[in-house]
Amino acid sequence: MLSGRNLTADGGFRTGWRQPARRSRHDLRAFAEIVRRAPLGAERRRYPWSPGKGSPVPVVARIAVVDPLPLFRQGVASVLSAAGHSVETPTDVSLWLRRAKSSVVLLTVRSERDWDLLDRLCGAAGHHLVIAVLDAESAVLGARAVRTGARSVLARDVAADTLRQTVEATIGGQAVMPADVAAALAGGTPPNGQRALSAEQLSWLRQLASGSTVTQMADRAGYSERAMFRLLQAVYRQMGVRTRLEAIMRAQESGWL
Repeated sequence: MLSGRNLTADGGFRTGWRQPARRSRHDLRAFAEIVRRAPLGAERRRYPWSPGKGSPVPVVARIAVVDPLPLFRQGVASVLSAAGHSVETPTDVSLWLRRAKSSVVLLTVRSERDWDLLDRLCGAAGHHLVIAVLDAESAVLGARAVRTGARSVLARDVAADTLRQTVEATIGGQAVMPADVAAALAGGTPPNGQRALSAEQLSWLRQLASGSTVTQMADRAGYSERAMFRLLQAVYRQMGVRTRLEAIMRAQESGWL
């Protein structure tokens, strides 16, 4: 899990990862010269993604991590830096993207403002890839992220190895996402199944989409607020989603609203 609980004071992980030793300027120059002269061997084949035809294959990827939690950004940066990537946490990722060619952006998407940013980044000119990071595995939100233009989808609480593998597979030209997201994009039935909703349940979804609160819906339906909440949770489970936002999005995609 990439949360503050996994971080030690020096930025490492309690799973055994240790902060890499600092290299001297001479060591770094020597390493750069070795890489420049090296043939296209195993180290370079590790990152086959190239920004364009005839362009040199980068040895490491330049990555921006965009997330509201500093400890999360630090954890992601530690994992990817240890894998040999150049990782930054820019405050203005749009400006950073204009300066960084052939780059990767890990963007945590939680609010509608984040979705707008995802749309802008995916639509920006240049050779870059965007990986959408979601609070939890959600077929609805994951499918929305891919349709917006994200190359891959990643849950925010994944293990360090999964994070690194997803980033490197994306750099290698693959699209990585949970099976539920792929099924949603293909128009298939979610693995947990989805039964048809009743007319009353569809009415509740339309009220949610219009901005009604649970209290208002309970008053209209003649239920207590707690009972209304339980009924809505049952609808969410039936739809294969977890939150109100996901339910509204699924209903919109299904043409129920």
